[in-house]
Amino acid sequence: MPRSVNSVASHARRKKVLKQAKGFYGKRKNVYTVAKNVLEKGLGYKYVGRKIKKRDYRALWIVRINAACREEGMSYSQFIGKLAAKGIDLNRKVLADLAMNEPTAFKKLVAEIK
Repeated sequence: MPRSVNSVASHARRKKVLKQAKGFYGKRKNVYTVAKNVLEKGLGYKYVGRKIKKRDYRALWIVRINAACREEGMSYSQFIGKLAAKGIDLNRKVLADLAMNEPTAFKKLVAEIK
């Protein structure tokens, strides 16, 4: 019985990896074994990067809110605590946007919870 190797599927698999590695430097783009390893690592970084992006944005929003609160004579933690006590349910993204782009509205919000 002849040996069956399914070269169509093997070739397609290699082609898929090399297509994803397009644009990489040196052998990383055209040598299958190197491209496969680099691509695997890159996809791992891509996954982790999506998680880190969320942390970074939250930290940025907190810094912006804190800066705006301090101009009004209040710390970030006091501000967030008083917002929660008043039952004002605004997330940090919206608060940071208000602080940056609508300073008068943010000042009114701070005055309301003082």
